[in-house]
Amino acid sequence: MAMQYPEWIWHNGAIKRWADATTHVMSHALHYGSSVFEGIRSYQTPSGPAIFRLTDHNTRLFASAKIYDMAMPYSLEQINAACRDVLKANDNTTDYLRPVAYRGLGGFGLSADTPTDMAVATWKMGQYLGASVLEQGIDACVSSWQRFAPNTLPAGAKAGGNYLSGQLVAREARRLGFGEGIALASTGLLSEGAGENLFLVFDGALHTTPVSAALLNGITRNTIITLARDVGIEVIERDLPREYLYLCDELFMCGTAAEITPIRSVDGRQVGTGKVGPVTRQVQELFFGLFNGSTQDKYGWLEPL
Repeated sequence: MAMQYPEWIWHNGAIKRWADATTHVMSHALHYGSSVFEGIRSYQTPSGPAIFRLTDHNTRLFASAKIYDMAMPYSLEQINAACRDVLKANDNTTDYLRPVAYRGLGGFGLSADTPTDMAVATWKMGQYLGASVLEQGIDACVSSWQRFAPNTLPAGAKAGGNYLSGQLVAREARRLGFGEGIALASTGLLSEGAGENLFLVFDGALHTTPVSAALLNGITRNTIITLARDVGIEVIERDLPREYLYLCDELFMCGTAAEITPIRSVDGRQVGTGKVGPVTRQVQELFFGLFNGSTQDKYGWLEPL
């Protein structure tokens, strides 16, 4: 089925038609992966459409740009406004935002001076890993590809080039018939999914890998940690060996796109009962409750359109 693109996009300061948001084939980012980006969800809530943690996401965009020494041509407030403007331009028919800043056409060397171009796209994401996965879960595998070692590529930046690693993990998993891949760090300990953070459940407590395990400190990860602790669920950030994936009571991955996706098996080994467990279900209810009104938004995470 052909991809259906929205009509409007924000590009270098203006709303324009999707087909008009072009860049030169010799742009630095196309050759060297020199882009930073965010993925942000918009939800329909009882109070109207709201963008989830818009400011936190775009603050991280600036942090990623700082790590890669990339000058940002717009302010945080301008990028927040661009996100709202592009949703409105498309009549709020989309649910996902992609702000991206990238080194454009300038010099041709690795360290060449180039302008920073900027776009904010939006499209209808739906369920990233497929229909029904939030209720039924997915089958995952541990990838043969590891995450990058410390002080090589900065995992704390959400940068285009970093996601070559995730592409290897995800494409291998799909080729082998799994819903998603899980990567180990260079230490051989657990890191994260191809583009999602991991949570394991043992005896009612959530265990998640630390930011030192070559992972992106996800906004959804932080949301889950905060909501869980607020209701008395213990959350432990710790190094975890691979085999704990097989031994945990429950397992799920999370991210803006994946939201909260249960994992029912890893490497063909059933996780727990093989069904969505009670802690995973509670975390899902807390998270999605932010958007249906059953969880109080006491942190101001829902930013009105």
